[in-house]
Amino acid sequence: MEFSIMGVVNVTPDSFSDGGQFDDAAQAVAHGRRLAAEGATILDVGGESTRPGADPVPAGEELARVVPVVEGLSGVAQVSIDTMKLDVARAAVDAGASYVNDVSAFRHDPELAGFVADRGLDCCLMHMLGEPRTMQKNPRYDDVVSEVKAFLVERMEAAVAAGVPEERIQLDPGIGFGKTLEHNLELLARLDELAELGRPLVIGTSRKTFIGRLTGRDVTERVHGTVATCVIALERGARVFRVHDVAAVADALKVASATFAAWPTSPKTSTKTTI
Repeated sequence: MEFSIMGVVNVTPDSFSDGGQFDDAAQAVAHGRRLAAEGATILDVGGESTRPGADPVPAGEELARVVPVVEGLSGVAQVSIDTMKLDVARAAVDAGASYVNDVSAFRHDPELAGFVADRGLDCCLMHMLGEPRTMQKNPRYDDVVSEVKAFLVERMEAAVAAGVPEERIQLDPGIGFGKTLEHNLELLARLDELAELGRPLVIGTSRKTFIGRLTGRDVTERVHGTVATCVIALERGARVFRVHDVAAVADALKVASATFAAWPTSPKTSTKTTI
């Protein structure tokens, strides 16, 4: 099984996991280089926190945070810009990024889709219920997997209509973005249904709150839980893993991939999880 690791390079003072650790450009670039050395083939640079309850960041401030980091990492690995804003994406691409990771799936700034198409970029379209400030306020679904799947189909069709080639699109079910613990587990258990869409699935479970609820671990101690979710997601069809702890996840996925390749029948089930 082939897979890719997307290393998280947050250039923010308020991200839930590592806010403030790499808000200096030189520190962020050094961190990105370490992640690439550990096995990340994509480096996802973000200057606006999307943690639950986060407030928006003005475009000028976001630009000042990310552009020097993108420039410093250009050529180290494929650089992704984690943004919802066209102006930020444009400046980041001019600085060397070739991938746009938009948590709003081109809803926040619809012109971003046309920009991605015109510049021949890769992109990730993610499901989020509401916006970061509101997404965790009592999220409800009749069937979370079916509703996320329908959303991703609609957003992919909108991107293709704007000129983005389907082969440039990756899809993210948005673990933790407007989901309860039960919703997150349901999505992980039934990722194979989303893999049916035929596009690479991006999974971002790294250090998230639901892992803390299951393990009782602080945000800095959730690497083992993160590894478990990534192995499960690989078996269920995910192919891109957005993580903070690149070395641990890369090693686990190499072993899991080799094992699954020799496994005559993968232990899939369509049974829903019960909590």
